[in-house]
Amino acid sequence: MMYQAYQAQADLMEPVRACAGLVRQTLSGPIFNAQARPALRPLAAACEMVERAGLSHGRPDFGIRTVEVGESGAEVAVTEEKVATLPFATLLRFRKEADLPPQPRVLVVAPLSGHFSTLLVNTVKVLLPDNDVYITDWHNARDVPLSDGRFGFDDYVEHVIRCLEVLGPGAHILAVCQPCVQALVATAVMAEEENPATPASMTLMAGPIDCRINPTAVNKLATTKPMSWFERNLISRVPRGFAGSGRRVYPGFMQLTAFVNMNMSRHLKAHLDLYYSLAEGDWEQAQTTKHFYDEYFAVLDMDADFYLQTVKYVFQDYLLPKGALTYRGRPLDFGAIRRTALLTVEGERDDICSIGQTMAAHDLCANIRPHRKRHHMQAGVGHYGVFSGRKWAGQVYPIVRNHILASD
Repeated sequence: MMYQAYQAQADLMEPVRACAGLVRQTLSGPIFNAQARPALRPLAAACEMVERAGLSHGRPDFGIRTVEVGESGAEVAVTEEKVATLPFATLLRFRKEADLPPQPRVLVVAPLSGHFSTLLVNTVKVLLPDNDVYITDWHNARDVPLSDGRFGFDDYVEHVIRCLEVLGPGAHILAVCQPCVQALVATAVMAEEENPATPASMTLMAGPIDCRINPTAVNKLATTKPMSWFERNLISRVPRGFAGSGRRVYPGFMQLTAFVNMNMSRHLKAHLDLYYSLAEGDWEQAQTTKHFYDEYFAVLDMDADFYLQTVKYVFQDYLLPKGALTYRGRPLDFGAIRRTALLTVEGERDDICSIGQTMAAHDLCANIRPHRKRHHMQAGVGHYGVFSGRKWAGQVYPIVRNHILASD
């Protein structure tokens, strides 16, 4: 009933938002021209705030049209290319429309945690000039028919393996946040099977490899409730009217609610500031805020199996650092990882995945030679600053780039 209630409320609000949008367009049009008339701006701003008062369930556009490459900074067109379509993800390539020397092939494994892969748009933009970049573009579970089957922890790992096999031998993998666990597992499985597509290098950024280390509020929350509570209170079925009708999911709006509640005052202030920016004609600041929330309020549902198994395996039972995690029923041997270079990255102020949790991958990968392992702690950044923003581009990425080039 939870999902049905949410959808009913969203459907009821749709005409109100549409009406507010029409009024805003009228006020902003040539007749009233609210942008040039300060007296009308507060009304137009209020209408726009009502128009924006809702969530999106479709993936936003990455918006990457060009990239500057080479020492000359030549501008090259970029095209999104669907390389492979799997049941729960599309392997997306950002293909450069130019005759360039071969560049390292990098698979970016995006989180499946309530947001779309576009959350990593800045990560991709920074990687793109020097690399041939691919990303796991996860599908919204509410749009995946029941006929495509269920999607659990092992299925996620299998999707990563299949994507690496499409890229072929010599590719590199870079995982951000939650999928650091699955990327590490996929690499171990491939190494043990001597799969030729085993990645040449692995970069794990702000991921929960061992949540026993310096547990955060997020980690503690996961351990305060039994699994029955998560299943009873957070899992719902997709309502009628969607391709995935009947699928058990952890709804994206529930995950977003949890994120917003963690920093409610900050989000309220941001929306109040957005209203004032619109009312006062500060269009540049308003556009920056709108761009952030267009992405932040675009949510996707996760298959219930994947969500519940991740909570249990990673955040409650700590199966990975305990050496008890399996894949398709068989034990994992992280000692099989020998030829894949390892880089881990953490943020000093990360309140989601604290210092030490990602670095724990080094202990698991004991057979990688020391000169092929490196850890970097980025000072002055929180969780998102590890893979987005100025310090990611100016301080973290040069280390990632060198790590990839040294292993290519």
